[in-house]
Amino acid sequence: MTGEVGMTNKFLHHLTQDFTDKGLTVPSVATAIAQNAARAPDKIAAEDSFRKVSYSTLRKRIHAAGTMAFREPLLADGQHCGILSKNRIEYIELIAGLPEARIAATTINPLLSPHEILEICNDARVKVLFVDPPNESAISGVTFDSVEKVIVFGSQYEEWLAHAQDGPPLPGADQERPFTIPYTSGTTGKPKGVLVSMRSRVRTFSGMQSCYGCFGPDDRFLALAPMCHGAGLLFPLATVYFGGFARIMDAFDAEQVLRLLNEDSITGVFMVPTHFHRIMTLPDILLRKMSPYRHLRTVISNAAPLSQELKERIITYFGEGLLHETYGSTEGGIVSNLQPADQLRKFQCVGQAFPETEISIRAENGAECAVGEIGELFSRSPYLFNGYWQRDGETEQSIRDGWCTVGDLARCDDEGYVYIVDRKKDMIITGGINVYPREIEEILLRHTDIIDAAVVGLADDKWGERIKAFVVTRDGAPPDDTELRNHCEKSLARFKVPGEFEAINQIPRNASGKVLKTELRKL
Repeated sequence: MTGEVGMTNKFLHHLTQDFTDKGLTVPSVATAIAQNAARAPDKIAAEDSFRKVSYSTLRKRIHAAGTMAFREPLLADGQHCGILSKNRIEYIELIAGLPEARIAATTINPLLSPHEILEICNDARVKVLFVDPPNESAISGVTFDSVEKVIVFGSQYEEWLAHAQDGPPLPGADQERPFTIPYTSGTTGKPKGVLVSMRSRVRTFSGMQSCYGCFGPDDRFLALAPMCHGAGLLFPLATVYFGGFARIMDAFDAEQVLRLLNEDSITGVFMVPTHFHRIMTLPDILLRKMSPYRHLRTVISNAAPLSQELKERIITYFGEGLLHETYGSTEGGIVSNLQPADQLRKFQCVGQAFPETEISIRAENGAECAVGEIGELFSRSPYLFNGYWQRDGETEQSIRDGWCTVGDLARCDDEGYVYIVDRKKDMIITGGINVYPREIEEILLRHTDIIDAAVVGLADDKWGERIKAFVVTRDGAPPDDTELRNHCEKSLARFKVPGEFEAINQIPRNASGKVLKTELRKL
């Protein structure tokens, strides 16, 4: 498909086939791992806090998980399992094995409250729930409507796998049907189940391999982001899909991350800005002691924008030529990537279209925006989701004529580089003028006393909305409103300057690092 995409057309990646063509067959995750096991059976595929597993063993355990799920009376064709756990190898076993029995896995954030976990399980109609031991106790008092069996990782899970016997062949993964159902973070409302097909994710793996250069059989990837989220699961899965080594961390620890980069000869790592911030606030003597990282070739950031100051510190510390800043969503997959060579050349930029991706920035009337004009960002690629679980109306809002949007506002420069301005739902309209919180947040973060900031619009009788900034100060002291206001006025028009500043201990974020502005508006 090589149709016109407005003024940015010549800068975009285009496909050589229609995105709706279903003729291309891709190996499933289980099939790829089996092929890797045939080539290098004793090679270590993954390591977590509890064990290491070879490709041969991983292949057998994946097949056992698929076999047992296929035999489970509760899991008739099309039913759903749930995974409620910190990061561990069992995630890979289930995410690869269950689709071979035509069963999708709902991945659930273990940081959620018992009530929120209950709501997701009920919404997704989870019949069998896999949990790690800490979460078994967390849900002990929950009465589920849909869950009829809980299997705990450890001895109970091992016993479950041990019952797998040779039997009828598994039906095998369906390319088009959902194989995972992650739930959106709910930053702007109730979480929704996102239906992700095997084809879309495997095609994403190929794009990652060509773009990042750290997904081959000789690569070693450090997976520390929560695997319950789309990106957190994507990177370790891609690693074992291509025969590499995935080092899985069950919790983020800044010092341990730096230690593992060297001890495990890590070549690639994915982190969100919160992780980078915690690393860069470690004592200088420790940072110097840990570096350099001789094997590291690729550092990927995603989920939230990196401030320019933090980006420069990352590049200075880890080295030039490593950092990629990626933009995407669970629904749209990876949409764009800012390459290492452009990191200090393009400010507040998310790069150019990802391989096999087209980008369109559109005005309210649907017309293509001119260069520099702000509009809603749409993307079209093989990576798009199938739709929202049981939410046809919202699916129609997100996927329009094969183009996907999650409501982000963006602009494009004359070189085809994309700049995310803000979320459409976060945009503030004050006195009839559009104000983008992200622009204000970037200015606030340049103040030496501010280490984190988030800006929201609050209802106001006179202006429609008034602007309020929440800040985290370096020493925890209340901010000087006059000083902050003067600081903002040096770089912003007066109507963009917050009328109110409030210091809080921590900006609320979800596990992906995205600010929970709905929570801030309640403060």
